[in-house]
Amino acid sequence: MQHNELKTPYFMIDEAKLIENLEKAKQLKQISGVKLVLALKCFSTWGVFNIIKPYLDGTTSSGPFEVKLGYETFGGETHAYSVGYSEDDVKQVADICDKMIFNSQSQLAHYRHLVEGKASLGLRLNPGVSYAGQDLANPARAYSRLGVQVDHLNSEVFDSIDGVMFHMNCENKDVDAFIALLESISTQFGQYLDKLDWVSLGGGVFFTWPGYDIEKLGLALKAFAEKHRVQLYLEPGEAIITQTTDLVVTVVDIVENIKKTAIVDSATEAHRLDTLIYNEPASISEANDDGAYHYVIGSCSCLAGDQFCEASFSEPLQIGQQLHIADSAGYTMVKLNWFNGLRMPSVYCQRVGGEVQLLNQFDYDDFKRSLSRWSVS
Repeated sequence: MQHNELKTPYFMIDEAKLIENLEKAKQLKQISGVKLVLALKCFSTWGVFNIIKPYLDGTTSSGPFEVKLGYETFGGETHAYSVGYSEDDVKQVADICDKMIFNSQSQLAHYRHLVEGKASLGLRLNPGVSYAGQDLANPARAYSRLGVQVDHLNSEVFDSIDGVMFHMNCENKDVDAFIALLESISTQFGQYLDKLDWVSLGGGVFFTWPGYDIEKLGLALKAFAEKHRVQLYLEPGEAIITQTTDLVVTVVDIVENIKKTAIVDSATEAHRLDTLIYNEPASISEANDDGAYHYVIGSCSCLAGDQFCEASFSEPLQIGQQLHIADSAGYTMVKLNWFNGLRMPSVYCQRVGGEVQLLNQFDYDDFKRSLSRWSVS
């Protein structure tokens, strides 16, 4: 199957690029002894899990369906975490997870009897320090509900849990900044960590970013683990799938109102939601910063401000031309929705040998079924 035969919009996962990231993950594990569990909240496209599984140790989740997905399709260790469990949630996942991490001491106390003897018990802690570019994604933001602050801890809780989780990074490309966070954790919580079996340091550590000093990170993790005598975990999401996937779209119209807008057969509101939420413009592979032809790349949704970016090109864009919206895997496919009844992008994987495999496609029946299964009689 050739790319030009595929109907847009679609996602194309590049296996070779995915393996490049995974090899860096392998290197980090070898240096540090850390275990890596894939953060399904970022990327859950289980059709490529067979590529990822040989490199990672399992999955971590933020809700009961992700726990079940990780257990069924990935295997290895299955970590369960939620900001707020219901009793039904706990009962659903207690038998299929290896570690269950509670967000608060009250939830831990309320539900621990449902988990004891089945899974290792953990608690999320909030160190009050973090690395995040935007307040919306900052776990240590003011009045944060995420984890227990050190001054709210009942020290006796550490006599009856096995581990803790800190999640304090978002796209942290600075190894020295991460090491500073490690030191802060050790200072604040060291006396408690020494009692535990494992510590998860969460996700958001961008160790696959070009130029990242993996050895320095690995040695810091190894030293921390040895100091506190714990098994360390990281929960990479974006680090595993960054720069692996394009959202491929077609220009369906070009309109002009002072600026020219190329309207494509996709929408940030439906297909690349974080572009809209975080106001972070997308990157177009065909663009050229020095190009003489400037366009707004606009979506085909009805939301007035729904656009992917502004970009320049060496040649005028043409109706029917395809564009590749780069780096469209993390927090993208997991957030797809049917806004405006737009066609949902298909999902493909280009294998190392060049073969293109279809992982998923959607039609009108999927759209209809997402809204109602039955009508009022």
